[in-house]
Amino acid sequence: MPVVDVKNLEGKKVGQIELADDVFAAKVNAHLLHEAVRHHLRGERAGTHKTKDKSEVSGSGKKLWKQKGTGRARVGSIRSPLWRHGGTVHGPVPRSYDYALPKKMILGALRSALSAKVADQKLTVVDGWKLETHKTKAFRAMLGKLNDETETYLLVESGANLNLERASRNIAGVTLVPPTGLEPYDLLRHEHVMLSREAVAKLSRSLSATRPEVPVQIEPAPAAPAKKAASEKSAEAKATAKPAAKTVKATKKPAAKKESKAKAKPKGKKG
Repeated sequence: MPVVDVKNLEGKKVGQIELADDVFAAKVNAHLLHEAVRHHLRGERAGTHKTKDKSEVSGSGKKLWKQKGTGRARVGSIRSPLWRHGGTVHGPVPRSYDYALPKKMILGALRSALSAKVADQKLTVVDGWKLETHKTKAFRAMLGKLNDETETYLLVESGANLNLERASRNIAGVTLVPPTGLEPYDLLRHEHVMLSREAVAKLSRSLSATRPEVPVQIEPAPAAPAKKAASEKSAEAKATAKPAAKTVKATKKPAAKKESKAKAKPKGKKG
């Protein structure tokens, strides 16, 4: 594993840190870097170019002279592309130059760019960007203490840091990005890269190809068995209640018939 010194804001060494091999010591792939830079530049193009065709240029649509009999070439409009101030044929139209690049290629280009910076000793790990003031002059002096040999710096900070953002935004050649917004183009465009401890940890977790996968344990919901038990109890109660209702009806009917027969016999005797 590559070992890099950790410095404080005064430029003094306060420790060392081991970097992941597959992120900061990978093989530099020049083809991936070229494709990543090309993809970034294509996405930055505005694509607002536009020329006017025959239907958009100014001019009348009247036929200039009759079709035959004049000896001249036939012409239908003054806006013809063959004429001066006429329309443009197959001219550029507004479009997007961006295209999709596989995510694995972008991650591989990031590993190559970070590894190239470590190999060239152009990467510094800072203990933390805890600034007391947001003044640009003080921050410029602090950069000189960390590394005064280069002119362009790429600062990578994890989380919000208002003083660092305000102090660095007015210096030419200094760019502040979060670990999630780091791109190979930014790494190649700046001479020196400065990362905080937290940024190194996040990049190691996100770019490492051998990080362990934590299995997801799915447990049954505790409320499900209670609902099943309640439904079973209600079903049993219904099953037991139906036969009881039938027996009650069956016992009532014979009693009614006997009473009617008993009343009918005395009438028959009298007659």
